[in-house]
Amino acid sequence: QLNILVDTGSSNFAVAGAPTPDVTSYFNTEKSSTYKSQGTEVTVRYTQGSWVGVLGTDVITIPKGINGTYTVNVATILESENFFLPEVKWHGILGLAYDALAKPSSSVETFFDSLVSQAKIPNIFSLQMCGAGMPVSGSGTNGGSLVMGGIEPSLYKGDIWYTPIKEEWYYQVEILKLEVGGQNLNLDCREYNADKAIVDSGTTLLRLPQKVFNAVVEAIVRTSLIQTFSSGFWTGSQLACWDKTETPWSLFPKLSIYLRDENSSRSFRITILPQLYIQPLLGIGQNLECYRFGISSSTNALVIGATVMEGFYVIFDRAHKRVGFAVSPCAEVGGSPVSEIEGPFTTADIASNCVSTVTFHEPMLWIISYALMSLCGIILLVLIILLLLPPRCQHRYTDNDVVNDESSLVRHRWK
Repeated sequence: QLNILVDTGSSNFAVAGAPTPDVTSYFNTEKSSTYKSQGTEVTVRYTQGSWVGVLGTDVITIPKGINGTYTVNVATILESENFFLPEVKWHGILGLAYDALAKPSSSVETFFDSLVSQAKIPNIFSLQMCGAGMPVSGSGTNGGSLVMGGIEPSLYKGDIWYTPIKEEWYYQVEILKLEVGGQNLNLDCREYNADKAIVDSGTTLLRLPQKVFNAVVEAIVRTSLIQTFSSGFWTGSQLACWDKTETPWSLFPKLSIYLRDENSSRSFRITILPQLYIQPLLGIGQNLECYRFGISSSTNALVIGATVMEGFYVIFDRAHKRVGFAVSPCAEVGGSPVSEIEGPFTTADIASNCVSTVTFHEPMLWIISYALMSLCGIILLVLIILLLLPPRCQHRYTDNDVVNDESSLVRHRWK
């Protein structure tokens, strides 16, 4: 029995296939009478971490919910880097995005697609995430619920608001505008979708394109009740600490994200209170409570991650190509709700399409990369042939210096 991280931002089902210093429970394929190796090596890279494994199939059972056993593709992780972290309580990852993101190719049927076809369940799943500050009602433990094949009414309050899935790879949606403390950032709506906006349970924070991130931080600083604040707090390199008798959330504004409704002339907004993006970290000091900023910058996407998703019951309705949001009952701190949904609002003052019509999927990027490498190979071959040809007459050559411009990759890792 293995605990699996639920990730709507990738598409491979993978489990530890060998022990590591951080993972002692793992799947030993040699002890499985039903495992069949496909002999295909697979590599998956995430925003943080990566792993290398071998693709195979095996029979799985799910402890609660869907009865029966089902044959699915499973990758056994043999090597990893920054993937299994110290003190993690999970032994693998369940990618629930579309097969377009599956590695090594989209021909690998995803876990959920296998379940839909074999168990004959509706092509829909829903997710309630209850974070560290929000114990599940009545149980006193942190967690949540993954419902495969439908919607569970007890996991949400009020109405469900749906936004269309713009493209079936990630769960890509269209964001129309952002507000901080009720004030519009007044950015071009295409800035929010550069180069995509996705709903991703496998991302911890709310990640914003650099220009949007800068505008949000500036608006929070302008509207908060704090006079001065270290820049390191906003970049994630420093924590902010208060005396345990104080609660800093009243010092910060609400943050609202507007999504296009199924009726394209309307929108709705999901709002998170500071309790979700000013996040307490346990065990820092005896008299102090320290907090981190639950928002970070991104180079290639706006990512609605756990920082936002913990406020809502999120429905991934693949059958109708839409993502739904409803207020989650577990999104409460001190008995008060920390998330809101409101609508409808008109989109008359917003462009008819805020998503770029040109999107470069990862497969397309690989094709472009191979084409460029082939071109470089042809040029190199021609140069080698020219160098090997005997000279016809005497020339004087001078060597030209070749300068290699090596750029360094600086990675930030949340702890």
